[in-house]
Amino acid sequence: MLSCAVLLALQLQAPPPAAASGPRLEIPFTQFTLANGLHVILHEDHTVPLLTVNVWYHVGSAREKPGRTGFAHLFEHLMFMGSKHVKYGDFDQLLEAAGGTNNASTAEDRTNYYIDAPSNALDLALFLESDRMAYLVDAMSPKTVDAQRDVVKNERRESYENAPYGMASIEIAEMLYPKGHPYRWPTIGYMEDLTAATYEDVVDFFRTYYQPGNASLVIAGDIDPAQARAAVEKWFADVKPGAAPVPPIDYPHANLTEVKTKTIHDRVQLPRLYLTWLTPAHLEPGDAELDVLSLLLAGGKNSRLYKRLVYELQIAQDVAAVQGSKALNSEYQIVVTARPDADIARIRAIVDEEVRKLQQDAPGDREFRRAINQIESSFYDRLERVGGFDGVGDELNAYYADAGNPGYFNEDLARYRALSPADITAAAARFLPLNRRVELVVEPAK
Repeated sequence: MLSCAVLLALQLQAPPPAAASGPRLEIPFTQFTLANGLHVILHEDHTVPLLTVNVWYHVGSAREKPGRTGFAHLFEHLMFMGSKHVKYGDFDQLLEAAGGTNNASTAEDRTNYYIDAPSNALDLALFLESDRMAYLVDAMSPKTVDAQRDVVKNERRESYENAPYGMASIEIAEMLYPKGHPYRWPTIGYMEDLTAATYEDVVDFFRTYYQPGNASLVIAGDIDPAQARAAVEKWFADVKPGAAPVPPIDYPHANLTEVKTKTIHDRVQLPRLYLTWLTPAHLEPGDAELDVLSLLLAGGKNSRLYKRLVYELQIAQDVAAVQGSKALNSEYQIVVTARPDADIARIRAIVDEEVRKLQQDAPGDREFRRAINQIESSFYDRLERVGGFDGVGDELNAYYADAGNPGYFNEDLARYRALSPADITAAAARFLPLNRRVELVVEPAK
């Protein structure tokens, strides 16, 4: 169910005049910025006596430098190794004793941390987050860095070197992007860079990017906004600001002018085809259209590629298509896992045929409307909870980072509601040229 705050706002709206419009969402929030630069967003929802404390540091692997990759992900681990007033192990123990949970994730453009807890644990959550923002380095040592460095290396082995098809994403990124582009290296980093990183390198990265002026804090759920603001000021006002603002990223831009092909071998049972294009950045024109295109091609059993490759011809085990939206540019990818002895060249030709159809002829209204409905349904699903990844708290932080407006919900949804079938055809023709892309095939090792 949607939260009471969202449901009430929906009920207050007049019925939509047409399927393309729909009800307007009202997710109230207040925001302010502390003197040290920390931006704070508060959202009140008394549906259940729970809250989330969601922190985004506006730094991901894209902020790393060639030869020093993997730092952003390394800090996702180091942030749980204790700070000045919270010894190692206490972070989780204190939260669990209060009935709370927490997690974190790293991407190219951000690192986020959240604590979900009963509403009476707000001060505890803010104490824990403020202490590691202000005093992580005080408890960090070369020994703790080395320990987590080894953990990250093992994670890389499990997720890439020793995972089925695990090296495909690394190969594709190196084919897509020129040297020096911040999306060229994997978020987890290169092994040799993790080995070469010094303790001083790691400390410098923290002091540059893990500063209040490069972070945003959301508190959402069962809160009183005035009391929550007072608590934030109590715990975060004395966190020292960073030495200097974080500058924009300077990087060589990517540009595909041809088809780049490569075949690698892996310990897998089935061949797999990856087709990848460079596409518009998140929220830019074309981004929403390509989300819809993904559903038309591979969004369920009635989608075009799924029906042809998996059901009718039975030459594929599964198929997926996604617009991987990012801040600098996005990547559109179609992935087909073939059945044993299937001809990859034939699969590629069928994929191209279906893409070409959508480049030349607009999808039918029923098919198009089904895709838009899927997007709206997914959008509302994310609003069913305040905490966790993709909950309301995380969405408020994401919209602040991406659009400068935590309440960008309606504008985001309006991107899709305003589309027509002809827009999808135009985007497919413009952004998915069959003669400018990366083609990677993973074959079973002999």
